Amino acid sequence: MNLHKTRTQNRMQALQLVFQAEALDKSLKDLLEENSYVLEDGPLDEYARELALGVEEHIPELDRQIDAVSTNWDIDRMPKVDKCIMRIALYEMQYVDEIPVNVAISEAVEIAKLYGTDESSKFINGLLGNIARNKA
Repeated sequence: MNLHKTRTQNRMQALQLVFQAEALDKSLKDLLEENSYVLEDGPLDEYARELALGVEEHIPELDRQIDAVSTNWDIDRMPKVDKCIMRIALYEMQYVDEIPVNVAISEAVEIAKLYGTDESSKFINGLLGNIARNKA
């Protein structure tokens, strides 16, 4: 299996973990310790675990950034899947040095096509692109 496919699967696992923790109103640490999560494609990869835990640690900061560039949608009204996808991409953009910003955005868009609504990929691309341009 190539690295690109592995990282994509890791991001999808991280999405599933972050989404489940939020849906169950549990900390990710508790979810992992209890082994009470479900993955489409297991077993859990270490990068996916690290990514999900990193996202959880920075949720308030990531959400502030998303909210700051979202002119028509309050973050609390956004679809949970879209919000989780953007959190993961933003985390990678800012905290994972070996992942280029454009790769993080592109991966988020592709994952949104699989897990989001028909509009999710465009919405996510626009918001993440605005954040990237503001940081440049």
